Amino acid sequence: MDRLSATLTVLDYAAVAVFGATGALAAARRKHDIVTFGFFAAVTGVGGGTLRDLLIGAPVFWVGRPAYIVVCLAAALAVWIVGPRRFRGSILTWLDALGMAAYAVVGALKAISLGVPPFSAVLMGVLTATFGGVIRDVLAHEPSVLLQRELYVTPALAGAATFVALELVGTPAIPAGVLGFIVALTIRAGAILWKWSLPGFGGPVDPES
Repeated sequence: MDRLSATLTVLDYAAVAVFGATGALAAARRKHDIVTFGFFAAVTGVGGGTLRDLLIGAPVFWVGRPAYIVVCLAAALAVWIVGPRRFRGSILTWLDALGMAAYAVVGALKAISLGVPPFSAVLMGVLTATFGGVIRDVLAHEPSVLLQRELYVTPALAGAATFVALELVGTPAIPAGVLGFIVALTIRAGAILWKWSLPGFGGPVDPES
């Protein structure tokens, strides 16, 4: 396995585990049973990567490697055993931020490795980073992260774009991925801590809408 493939695999498993944990935590907040914990974790963990692979015409990553689903189930079991009371405050928000930042790089990295053009690779990073969270929120009947004013898609876009830009100028995959992750996480952290947001639409509202 070359360095690029190894980097992709490590980041992929890490992001799946973190997003799987956020799915299980969402199930915990709704007081679901252990089976639903596993379902939420699996769908959240692999949802973004599944969409990415379908769009770029690649084999869906977890179908031939069931270890990804096992990682999601292990994350769900860990949340079930530890118990939601240990997860005080905004742990779900911060885990989601970590997963988003990692998946922004993972999605762009896989797309680049399969010859997807740079602009499309950035979009694949954004979709990979955000779609699992959207599915989780829909299943848990919670407000979607995409509808919040604080930045969410923007950090994923910045992280994926940073990684792809560094790749284009010849930066090795690992440092490029680390920098892309840091950029995405830093912007998302600012949004969480200080409510960073982009200006909203300031035009008149259509009275017929």
